[in-house]
Amino acid sequence: MEDKSNMKDATQKPPLQGAGGPRIIISGGGTGGHIFPAISIANALKTINPNTEILFVGANGRMEMEKVPAAGYKIIGLDIQGIQRGSVVKNLMFPVKLVKSVLAAIRIIKDFKPDAAVGVGGYASGPLLYAASLKNIPYLIQEQNSYAGITNKWLGKHAQKICVAFDGMEKFFPAAKIIKTGNPIRKDAVNIAGKHNEALELYSLSAFKKTILITGGSLGARTLNNSIMNGLDKLLAADVQVIWQTGKFYYKGIIEKLGENYHPNLQVREFLTRMDLAYAAADMIISRAGAGTIAELCMVKKPVILVPSPNVAEDHQTKNALALVHENAAVFVADSDAEAKLVDRALELLEDRDLQKKLSNNIAQMAMPNADETIAKELIQIISNN
Repeated sequence: MEDKSNMKDATQKPPLQGAGGPRIIISGGGTGGHIFPAISIANALKTINPNTEILFVGANGRMEMEKVPAAGYKIIGLDIQGIQRGSVVKNLMFPVKLVKSVLAAIRIIKDFKPDAAVGVGGYASGPLLYAASLKNIPYLIQEQNSYAGITNKWLGKHAQKICVAFDGMEKFFPAAKIIKTGNPIRKDAVNIAGKHNEALELYSLSAFKKTILITGGSLGARTLNNSIMNGLDKLLAADVQVIWQTGKFYYKGIIEKLGENYHPNLQVREFLTRMDLAYAAADMIISRAGAGTIAELCMVKKPVILVPSPNVAEDHQTKNALALVHENAAVFVADSDAEAKLVDRALELLEDRDLQKKLSNNIAQMAMPNADETIAKELIQIISNN
C-alpha cells in the first residue's frame, strides 16, 4: 500500500503562517480515560505555542461534548457509536453511522484545514483518522492500553507516530513508529505532596487509622461496589477508614441502604471532585485498571489492588493490570473473584508493610510524568517534517 506520509494535500495549510500557529485536530473520547489525556495534550500544545489552533472531534451524546468545552476548547460531534456486543439489532445502524461519520470528518478536515491530527481512542477517533488518511493529513495515535484495539491496529499502518504507555507494543504496530511516552495525566489530581492532613480533614478522618480509597471511575463499578457492600462489616470491624467513590449510577441505591451517616469511618461519595486529596488520604487504593487511572496511580505511588473491568474491548484492562503485576507493582483480583475475596485481600495487604513498600517502590518506577509534553513535541515534529 502506498506510503502517504510525505504527500501533501490541497486542504493543508502551512504549519506556521504569519502570526498563526499550527492547526491540530484531536479526536476521540467516550470516557474520562480518553478525554483527560486529550485535554492534557491540547494544553501542552498551547504551552509550546499559544497560537496553536485546536479543534476537538468527539461523539455526540458522549462525555467529551461537555468536558471539552468546559476546558476551553471547541468540539464538533459525530453521530457515531461503538459496536454493541451481543446485540444484532443495536448494530444494524452501525455501518450507516460509520459512513456518515467519515463523510462528516472529511468535511471537518476540509473546513478546518489541519496540519495534523491526533487520535486518543474512543468512537470518534476511527472515522476522523481514517478521513485524515484519505486527505493526506499526517496523524499520531496515542494508544493508552497495553493491548491495542482493532481500529488502532488498522490505523497504525499509516500513522506517522504511535505513542504508547507499555512495553511490547511492537506486536500491534510497526516498531519504527512506536515511541514510549506514557499516558498523559491530570497533573492536579496527582499533586498530593504535603496534602495528607488537609485530605483527612476534608473527609473527617483520623490520622491514627488506616484509610482505603475505592474508586470505580465517574460512572462507578458494580463489582467494586458490591464487594465493598459485602465486606463492609469486616472493614469497620478492623477499624479501617474507607473513602468509597460509588459513581453516579450506584450512589443513590447505596445511600438508600446505608443512610447518610452510616459510620464515622465510612465516607461515601458519588464523585471525587478533589482527586488529589482522595489520593493523599489513602494508605491503599482499590481501583479498576483503565490506562489513565494506572498512569495516575504510578505517580501517586501508593499500594494498589487492581480489579480490571471485564466489560471492555479485548479485555484490555486485565492486560493493563497484568503489566503492573509482572513488575510486582500491583496486586490483582479478578472481577469474578472480587465479591468473595477483595475485602479480605485488602485487609491482608494493610497488615503486610513489606509488601506495601515493595508495591509502592515498583509502581513509582513505572511513572512517566511528562507524557503530554512529549506527545505534543512529537506532533510538532511531525508537522515540521511534512
